[in-house]
Amino acid sequence: MSNPVRLALVLHNHQPVGNFDHVFEEAYQTAYRPFLNALKAHPHIRCVLHNSGSLLEWLVDQHPEYIDDVKKLIREQRVELLGGPFYEPILGGIPQRDRRGQIVAYTRYLEHLFETDIRGMWMPERVWEQGFTSDLADAGIEFTLLDDYHFRNAGYSVDDLHGYYLTEDDGRLLRVFPDNEKLRYLIPFSDPYDVVNELRKISSITKNPMVVFGDDGEKFGSWPETYKHVYEEGWLEQFFTLLKENADWIELVTLGEVVDRDAATGRCYLPDCAYREMTEWVLPTDKQLSYQAVVKELSERDDWPRIQQFMRGGFWRNFRAKYSEANEMYCRMLEISKHVEAFRHSTAVRKSPQLLADARAELYRGQCNCAYWHGAFGGLYLPHLRNAVYQHLIRSENALLKGEGLEGSWTRIEFGDFDLDDEEEIKLSSDRLAAYIKPSRGGMMYELDLRTIQHNLLATLNRRPEPYHLKVKQAASQQHQAEGSIEDINSMVKFKQPGLERELKYDTWPRKSLVDHLLLPGSTFDQLIDGRARIANLHLKRFDFVTDRNEHEVRAEMITRINWLGRPVALTKTLRITNDDSGTLHITYAFDNLPPEETIHFGIEFNFAGIAGDSEDRYFYDGNGRQFGPINSRLDWSDVSRIGLVDEWLGVDASLEFTKPAGIWSIPIQTVSQSEGGYELVYQSCSLLTHWEFPVPNDGRWKVDIALSVDTSLAHARKLAEVETVTTPTS
Repeated sequence: MSNPVRLALVLHNHQPVGNFDHVFEEAYQTAYRPFLNALKAHPHIRCVLHNSGSLLEWLVDQHPEYIDDVKKLIREQRVELLGGPFYEPILGGIPQRDRRGQIVAYTRYLEHLFETDIRGMWMPERVWEQGFTSDLADAGIEFTLLDDYHFRNAGYSVDDLHGYYLTEDDGRLLRVFPDNEKLRYLIPFSDPYDVVNELRKISSITKNPMVVFGDDGEKFGSWPETYKHVYEEGWLEQFFTLLKENADWIELVTLGEVVDRDAATGRCYLPDCAYREMTEWVLPTDKQLSYQAVVKELSERDDWPRIQQFMRGGFWRNFRAKYSEANEMYCRMLEISKHVEAFRHSTAVRKSPQLLADARAELYRGQCNCAYWHGAFGGLYLPHLRNAVYQHLIRSENALLKGEGLEGSWTRIEFGDFDLDDEEEIKLSSDRLAAYIKPSRGGMMYELDLRTIQHNLLATLNRRPEPYHLKVKQAASQQHQAEGSIEDINSMVKFKQPGLERELKYDTWPRKSLVDHLLLPGSTFDQLIDGRARIANLHLKRFDFVTDRNEHEVRAEMITRINWLGRPVALTKTLRITNDDSGTLHITYAFDNLPPEETIHFGIEFNFAGIAGDSEDRYFYDGNGRQFGPINSRLDWSDVSRIGLVDEWLGVDASLEFTKPAGIWSIPIQTVSQSEGGYELVYQSCSLLTHWEFPVPNDGRWKVDIALSVDTSLAHARKLAEVETVTTPTS
């Protein structure tokens, strides 16, 4: 008999806020339900289970039988539940008050639903900072688990990591279990005997070791090719049987039991860290490639095991530096969080306590981590996840505004550093819109919220080089595309569409709105797409601005100077929202002191995100209401006075109207991105470049007025119809 080993099997199940219902259902049928069935069929198996709040709410609604089965297993002391922040935010991505608030809220929810005590928690994406210790302790959490990678970065050897450690912050204590990386890669991709042999190896060198396997539940059936491997080919059945056959020296335990029975192995303070792959993904693309090359070179050395523990990548928060869109969501979330906190302390909350609860719940949903970063999973690159974040944040703000008594038609203008770049931005808002403008970056509009349907029309994404694009190019050069196999998701290679290498295009300016372009006279649509049409980076120009409001409207005026053919040309942008037309953004562009008799080619880019590209009920229309094909079309129009985009499913009709007829070039913005299912082409937004080519008048002046109008009455009509259908009695 081998030296006894105590093994904790910890499963983490999660689906992000905003994921499609069919994805939830597929994961339930292929992973969550089959694993639970296997657990029920093997009474000797015990495990620790964590379901994220976004998933658990869906399970309560769609599969209450799952809840009943888990309750029974808890009563039989075969399952221990872990808590955590309710909607699976990364703790370093939300304010401290919300860390504690989310953890406490989920603990109460779980304890009420399952009638059990919650003592430990799952650390979202295992992103750790030492200051979290006091947040967790103050929220009533006794223990958590982190990768052994975190401990090795702190100088511990693998042989030190067969128990749990005490850590401390500001006098508050927390117990931390190391999660064994070797087991994470063996389970369930290697032969079950390999897992038992690894445990035997540990038992041969450590007295009475305690080992933790903690990983995603989706790898047991939901990841590509794993259902066949885990269930149809019997991997899990064989693994559970092996554990029973070796029960004389492998004891299955829960984390709470170990805390109650054993003293801590020692004290530790861990560096800011995440799991190993995450620390690589957060690096800038060029640095990530360099890091991978260094690791590959060093891993061939005999002393690599000694060197490896000192290899570290980056810091999770730098996803906000790597992706400006992640920072925009983060800053919007912070704005709402501050607003929730201010409302909590206001006198208005006494009249509307339920609105505070609603606003806080929507804020928490908008903090779900998946859309804020990108690695082996789609994350930030998936439009429906970004849209969901904004949807919940806008809902939260709507509840707060209602609680503050804002009713009917209204307008408001504010300015401040909304995106934390040490520059002032402008926010023009009404009961229907909220527009965020950056005078320091060309006066562009980087967010346009539609309050009535809780949608940000500028939740766009730029096309950027990613390290995995090299694999796409290599596959094309080899004229074959490798299929996935039963292996770790990070090394799996699968292509969802052919010809992805031809779609690797990168943006050199932000895909937002009111992004200005000086173009070569006579330039064509093809030259724009190839990057040969632009002659100036107006999106980098700084604008001075003044704001004004009266009882009828709010107004922002921005002005900059451009050195054009030796002349100081003035460009003025004016934006207005009026009380009697609060769903329209009125925009005026005016040039002064243009060089007379020169030919000018000027363009203004608008992007529209969240409107699906290829569907019959998503289309362009002209000033006469005639449809012009799907929104992902590449189109070249001339002499257009009005153009519209309709998404009947979303219930939005957005139009642009010009006082001077414009040419319009339309292109779909699509990214080649990585997800757990392979490499894929993802539609991000529709880019419309409105442009004018004209000889400069003798007075050197040129002006155009643009009305950007958004109508969401279709969405309202649908909601009313749904309510009527639900409330109308049937005979």
